[in-house]
Amino acid sequence: MGSAQTQIGAGEAGDRMPTLESLCSQAAAGERLALAKLLTAVERGEDLAELIPVREHSVDAWKVLGVTGAPGVGKSCLVDRLVKAWVDAGGKVAILAIDPSSPVSGGALLGDRMRMSSVDEGQDVYLRSIATRNLPGGLPARIDGMLDALVSAGFSHIIVETVGAGQSEVRIIAVADRILLVEGPARGDVIQAEKAGVMELADLIAVNKSDLEGAEKAAEEIRMSMQLSEVDDGAPVILCSAHTGDGISELVEALDNLPNARGAASARARERLLAAWTESLLLHPGWGDALKSVESGEVTVREVIRDLLGHED
Repeated sequence: MGSAQTQIGAGEAGDRMPTLESLCSQAAAGERLALAKLLTAVERGEDLAELIPVREHSVDAWKVLGVTGAPGVGKSCLVDRLVKAWVDAGGKVAILAIDPSSPVSGGALLGDRMRMSSVDEGQDVYLRSIATRNLPGGLPARIDGMLDALVSAGFSHIIVETVGAGQSEVRIIAVADRILLVEGPARGDVIQAEKAGVMELADLIAVNKSDLEGAEKAAEEIRMSMQLSEVDDGAPVILCSAHTGDGISELVEALDNLPNARGAASARARERLLAAWTESLLLHPGWGDALKSVESGEVTVREVIRDLLGHED
């Protein structure tokens, strides 16, 4: 871990490289290059605890919106519409697009950039693609620290778009204040998919591609599934089309006026604890050696867990 005076990067001889403290100040002043370097420092594991306050997860107000749903439902195009609406209203929006990791480089594939024209909206929009690094739950390590940095940089809305693993992608509630679940027509048995869980935790459900056949049926199936489930008060379901723009204003208004977060507080707390534990385990200094020991059969998994739990930094 580095201190607030840690120099970032490696420039030409004699150049004074920026410190974390100066990067925080520059990012707060709207300098995008400084913000990019700051987020890279967070990803690398620099400690910003003394420089950036940890944001609070509020039950009655939201800053971070998690957008999730199966591949092909149009999450990126819908996010593009939301960003444009918020920027037109005077907002400042950041997007963390979680992309699958490249099997060659390990980096993000950057596919979302090709579907978002709003990334060209000047200083009011910031998009960063993040590789999952194949971590369980679909969330990269240290994403919480990146969100803290974006909040401190003054963004009014921050969107985390998941990789799109589908209904079982519930880990997003570990970092997002509100959840937007995106569905679409011709998705098969939506009621069966509801059993996987994220629909019960969503604060709002958007059935995208309302201009296509089957959208109305999909929306009705979702409403019926929530009525049949144990959820007392199901999330609102809104039909919209990122392609035509129909229903987008209604969706933006619903998001801006979301009440207290839905979903059991225990479920949200559980996912936050599990996410923090998983990150701590994978970033543990003894993780690599432990993995090799288990692979070689020298120790059992139970022994490794015991040793890791007893490790003191």
